[in-house]
Amino acid sequence: MHRYLVVANQTLAGGHLVSTLRDLASHGPCRFHVLVPATPPTNHTWSDGEARGIAARRLGTALERFHELDPEVDGEVGDEHPLQAIQDVMDRGERFDGIVLSTLPPGISRWLRFDLVHRVEGAFDLPVIHVVGEREPEHA
Repeated sequence: MHRYLVVANQTLAGGHLVSTLRDLASHGPCRFHVLVPATPPTNHTWSDGEARGIAARRLGTALERFHELDPEVDGEVGDEHPLQAIQDVMDRGERFDGIVLSTLPPGISRWLRFDLVHRVEGAFDLPVIHVVGEREPEHA
């Protein structure tokens, strides 16, 4: 059974990600662990609690949507910095066959401006499947 770490925030509940996970599952049984970095909003003053609350709501929605692909899908809210959030999961001894990283499109995505895809590939020596999606509403 293949196990994937799915990392996303603003694009988490999108159809593009469901499609990617469905494609992975079509090649054999898969387990998914969803990690939502508690990245703060950029359009207003925020608190840590607000950022974590938004991430937790997105996680809940995603777990419901991904349940059809993996009945045992699980997840967590992580550090606001995605690379650190992934490192925290790996430091617990978690093992994955790959990382699915969902970002906003180039020009909009802070994660892409920080070259997150290549940084994750270099840091964890795992295949990274990069998918680009649209911003989902906070309540999605």
